[in-house]
Amino acid sequence: MVRRIDVTGADGVRLAAWEFADPPKERAEPDRAGGVLLLHGLMGRASHWASTTRWLAERYRAVGLDQRGHGRSEKPAEGPYTREAYVADAEAAIEQLGLAPVTLIGHAMGALTAWQLAAKRPDLVRALVICDMRASALGAASQREWEDWFGSWPVPFATLSDVRKWFGEDDPWVERPNPARGEFFAEVMGERADGWRPVFSRRQMLTSRATWVFDAHWEELAQVRCPALVLRGPDGELGRAEAQEMVRVLPRGQYAEVADAGHLVHYDRPEGWRAAVEPFLEQLAEDAQGDREPVAP
Repeated sequence: MVRRIDVTGADGVRLAAWEFADPPKERAEPDRAGGVLLLHGLMGRASHWASTTRWLAERYRAVGLDQRGHGRSEKPAEGPYTREAYVADAEAAIEQLGLAPVTLIGHAMGALTAWQLAAKRPDLVRALVICDMRASALGAASQREWEDWFGSWPVPFATLSDVRKWFGEDDPWVERPNPARGEFFAEVMGERADGWRPVFSRRQMLTSRATWVFDAHWEELAQVRCPALVLRGPDGELGRAEAQEMVRVLPRGQYAEVADAGHLVHYDRPEGWRAAVEPFLEQLAEDAQGDREPVAP
């Protein structure tokens, strides 16, 4: 079963939340279990979490959110696409969906949204999974690289096979063939009269990215008081040294690595991703059953 749930975000922006599996019919201590909200990265969409939500649904109510400007959510021409807006949208989704105390699972930009929300509203957030997102500033050169990369896309694509081939093999950012990357981008294309184009605005994506790429986010990370798992792939954007420093800064941080994974950890290596995340969630469940109180903010 796939179910769409409409949510109203900050400034009245219409957001689409998705359940890709039925939630468990019976759950021990439901008031303590909470739910799971999954936040995709820049250019992503909730459907990228479909396989993850299906195994999560064995125990939790798991919901993926199309963030503003992405997927089936509204894409206001002038935004705002600020950090504050993304965080407020996630906050609104948690409250409207009744997921608190929530476990937030975020990839890249979605992970930043997750830890910024956990710092802002510790009462709503039980735990975090931070997947391949750096706390350090990336800088102006990185933003220029993205502008050039977006300009290199040969849109419109004639077929979805062309999408898969270009992003999986021909894209100059691809060091070696990566079919998972091709499939990832095929999911964010929509068919138009002239061919296949992204369902998002590349201009809006650059605007969204500009609100966090120039700044470091260590201070907000240090304010997170709930358990947090920092997870990376060896070929991703987050280096091991920075990831371990993030764990050190987090008051209740843990570290995990998925072998042979790149930036799209959950998409590249779904079995390794589950093997890394599931023990963290199981420990949270055991702590809840043991009636351990969360650390006060």
